[in-house]
Amino acid sequence: MGKVALTLVIIGALNWLLVGLFQWDLVTAIFGGEIHRTSSGISRIVYTLVGLSGLYCLKYLFMDESRAR
Repeated sequence: MGKVALTLVIIGALNWLLVGLFQWDLVTAIFGGEIHRTSSGISRIVYTLVGLSGLYCLKYLFMDESRAR
């Protein structure tokens, strides 16, 4: 269950990275709706930082469970 939750968190973070860098929402593009988001500069910085954190967490997804503790 932990790997599934981590995978969903990473997908969400990568979506925010796309919003932060390109103002483009992948999840909305897949499931319908307005794909371009207009955001303030500070919001885009926060979205980008969350997305970069998701990239960092990718290593935990592939780490052996005994090493993760």
